[in-house]
Amino acid sequence: MSAPSVAIIGTGFGGLAAAIELKQRGFDDLVIFERGADVGGVWRENTYPGAACDIPSPFYSFSFAPNPRWPRRFSQQPDILDYLRGIADTYDIRRHIRFDTEVTAAEFDEASNRWTLITDAGDVVHVDVLISAVGQLSRPAWPDLPGRDTFSGPTFHSAQWDHDVDLTGKRVAVIGTGASAIQFVPEIQKEVGQLSLFQRSAPYLLPRPDTEFTALHHNAFEKVPLTQLTERALWWALTETLSIAYLHSKPLSKVIERASRWHMSRQLASTDLMDKLWPDYPVGCKRILFSSNYLPALTQPNVDVVTDRIAEVTPTGVRTQDGVLHEVDVIIYGTGFTATDFLAPMKILGRDRRDLRDQWNDGAHAYLGMSVPDFPNLFLVYGPNTGLGSGSIVYMLEAQARYIAEAVGHLEPGQALAVRPEVEAHYDAEIQSGLVDGVWSQCSSWYRGANGRISTNWPHLASTYRRRTRQFRAGDYAVIDLPETP
Repeated sequence: MSAPSVAIIGTGFGGLAAAIELKQRGFDDLVIFERGADVGGVWRENTYPGAACDIPSPFYSFSFAPNPRWPRRFSQQPDILDYLRGIADTYDIRRHIRFDTEVTAAEFDEASNRWTLITDAGDVVHVDVLISAVGQLSRPAWPDLPGRDTFSGPTFHSAQWDHDVDLTGKRVAVIGTGASAIQFVPEIQKEVGQLSLFQRSAPYLLPRPDTEFTALHHNAFEKVPLTQLTERALWWALTETLSIAYLHSKPLSKVIERASRWHMSRQLASTDLMDKLWPDYPVGCKRILFSSNYLPALTQPNVDVVTDRIAEVTPTGVRTQDGVLHEVDVIIYGTGFTATDFLAPMKILGRDRRDLRDQWNDGAHAYLGMSVPDFPNLFLVYGPNTGLGSGSIVYMLEAQARYIAEAVGHLEPGQALAVRPEVEAHYDAEIQSGLVDGVWSQCSSWYRGANGRISTNWPHLASTYRRRTRQFRAGDYAVIDLPETP
C-alpha cells in the first residue's frame, strides 16, 4: 500500500515539526516549499538589532530536541536560527526542501482527491495532502498613513531591516511600540542622534530575567538533562499562570498589573514619562511584553516619545495631528504583521472550486485551527485561533504536528478527509463564545480583524489545547473516496 504524498509550505518551527513527525511515522514522500534561501521562518527573516525571543529557550524549543548549549535564557535571533538549521540537518529535512520557491496557488482536484500546487516559477506539483505552515507572523503590516510613500529618506519595516542604512548620528522616527520595537529601540538609541518614537498605545511591561548560560549551566544541562527539563517545566507553569490570570482570574490579573506598574514606575522614577507610557486598557488585552532595557532607553536625552496621532508622512518627516512636523532622516516601521490574513497571498481552492478567501470573508476559522470544511486533506499549522497570549507557540505546534500526522495515517490510497461542517461550526461557536466577553475583546489589537472577530488566539490554556488534540477523532471527518469510473 503506497503512502500518501505530502507537501508542506514553510520551514519555520511549524513546518519542521510537521515534517519530522511525518518522517518518524514512516511518511517520507515529502516536498517542502520555502520561499527563502534557508530554513527558519520568522527567525530567518527578522534580523533587526536586538531580535530575540521573549520566551525562554528551554521552553521555546522542541521537547524532543532540547539544546543544552543555548548561550542565554532568552536567546537571540542568530542562535534560534542556528538551532532550526541544526534541526533540519539532524532530522534529514533539507533533502525534501525546495528553497527560493513560493507556492502561489493550490487547488483540490475532486477527480483524483489530490492537490495541485503552482509555484512562482510556474512549476506544477501534485500531492495527496497539503499542509500550510506559513504561520501568523510572516508578512509585515504597513500602516495606512497619508503620504507614506512620499518620504525622501530611507524607510523600512523592522521585519525587513535594511542593514545598509547607517543610523549613526541620524534623526530616526520609529513608528510602533510592539514586541519588535521594544527590542530594537534600545539598540539603535545608543547610535542615533535623535530618536522620535511614535506611540499609538503603550504596552504592559514586565522584567525580563535574562541571564547568560555559563559553562556550568551547559555541563549541568548535558550531564543532568533533568535540570533543563525542570527549567522548561517552570516556565510552562509560569506562562499557564499568566494565562489563567488575564483569561479567568481578575484577582490574579490585578497582581500582574501591579507587578507591571512597579517595574515600569521604578524604571521611569526620575522622569515624567509614566503617564505617557502606562497602558489605558486591561492587562492582557494586548500582548504583555518583557523588557528590562526598553524604558531606560526612553529616558535618554536623545529620545522623544510622541503620543499625538500621526496626521501624515511628508517628504521630510512625520506630521502629527497637533500640527507639529517632526523632521527626520530615516523612518522605521515597527508595526507588526498581518496576523489575521491567514495563508495570504496564496489562492486556495477546495471542493467545487470554493475559494478559501471567500469562505473566510468574515474571519478565518478552522476546526482545532487545522481543518476547514470543503477543503479535504488540507491541514493548517498555527492556523486560526491557535495563537497564545502567553506561552510557547512551539508547544502548540508540536501538538498540531502529531495530530496532523495521525490524520495522514488514517488515509487509505485515493481517500481524502474533510472535517464535517457541523463539527467545525460547533467548534467555532464554542471558541468565539469564549472570546466575545474575554479580555482580548476589550481593546483594539492585532489579535482582532477589522470586523472585531478574534481569529488569532486560543481562549484557554495551552495544556487544554494539548489535551483536545491528543487523539485524532476520525468521526469528526467525512471520508471522501475516489469517484467511481463509469
